[in-house]
Amino acid sequence: MLYLNKKDISSLIVYEEVIQIIERAMEIYESKDFTMPDRITVNNGDTETYLYMPCLTKEAKGTKILTLNSENYKLNKPMLQGVMLVNNPKSGEIECILDGASVTAYRTGAVGSTGIKYTSPETCKNLGVIGTGVQGFYQSLYAVSVRPIENIFVFDLDKNKCEEFAKNLQKELHNVKVIPMDDTRELVEKSEIIVTVTPSSKPVMPDDESLLKGKHFVGIGSSKHKMREYPEAIYKLLDKVYIDVDFAMEESGDLITPCEKGWLKEEKVETLFSGIKNNSIDKNKTTFYKSVGMALFDVLVADYIYKKAVEKGIGQNIIL
Repeated sequence: MLYLNKKDISSLIVYEEVIQIIERAMEIYESKDFTMPDRITVNNGDTETYLYMPCLTKEAKGTKILTLNSENYKLNKPMLQGVMLVNNPKSGEIECILDGASVTAYRTGAVGSTGIKYTSPETCKNLGVIGTGVQGFYQSLYAVSVRPIENIFVFDLDKNKCEEFAKNLQKELHNVKVIPMDDTRELVEKSEIIVTVTPSSKPVMPDDESLLKGKHFVGIGSSKHKMREYPEAIYKLLDKVYIDVDFAMEESGDLITPCEKGWLKEEKVETLFSGIKNNSIDKNKTTFYKSVGMALFDVLVADYIYKKAVEKGIGQNIIL
C-alpha cells in the first residue's frame, strides 16, 4: 500500500491535467455511469462536521473521509483534516492512502477554475478573491493557469490574515501582483472574475446591480443551508446559474434562499457541463457558477495522483 503526503501530492500535480480530470468527472456525472451515495454528514454543533464520501466508477474507486472544524484556528491547525482512500477497481483492496486535505484543495481549485474557463472571457486579467483561507490560495493558483491574470485583489474580514495571505501568494506567483483590499466593493470594481471562498451566513458583497453587472462569479463557499455569499442583486442579472452537481440545489444557501424568495427560478439553473455541451454560456454577460463538490471529483483526482506516483516512484510503501 502506498501513502502520499502533502509534499508528495504537490510534486505530482499539473493544474491543466487536474482540470481535464474534473471535466471528465462532469461528463461521467451527466452520463450517470457511476455509483455515489449521498455523502454522510454528521454535524457536531455549529463548528464541527464529519464527512464520509465514497464513489465507484468503471475506472476508479475510493472514499474520502474528512473532518471540518471552524474553531481549529484557535489551535493553530487547518480547518480541514482527513484522508483519501483509493481502492483497486477489481479486488477492492486499498492501494493508496492520500492526505485528504491536499486532495480536497487541489480538486476544488480545479473545480473552480473549470468554471472560470467556461464562464469568463479568455482575456480576463483581474481576479478578486474573497476569503483568504487554504481554498482561496488554491483557487488563485488554478485561476492563473486558465487566464492571463495580472492582478489578484484579496479580501478577508481579518486584515492581518489577508495581508499574510497576500505575501504568501505573492511568493508563489512572481509575475502577478497580489493586492490586499479594505472592502469588497472596491475589490469587485477592480476585478473581472470574483471567487468567493467563505463560510459566511450573509452576502459578502454589496447588494448593488450596477456594481455586479458584467462580472463573472465563482461561488466555492456556502456549502450548507444557512451559508450565503451572494446578494439578491446578482440573481436579477443572470440568464442562468451554473452548478457542478444537481444536489447543490439542496445544499447551498446561495441557491436555496433565492429559490425560496422567488429571486431565482429552478428552470434557470443547469449544470456547467450541460452549458458547455449545448454551447449556451454567454461569457460576455454576468455569469455565476456555484460549486458544492462531490466524491466523484475526489476519486478521479486521487486515482490520477496515485497512478502518477506509481509511475514516478514517489510515496512511502506501508504494510498494515
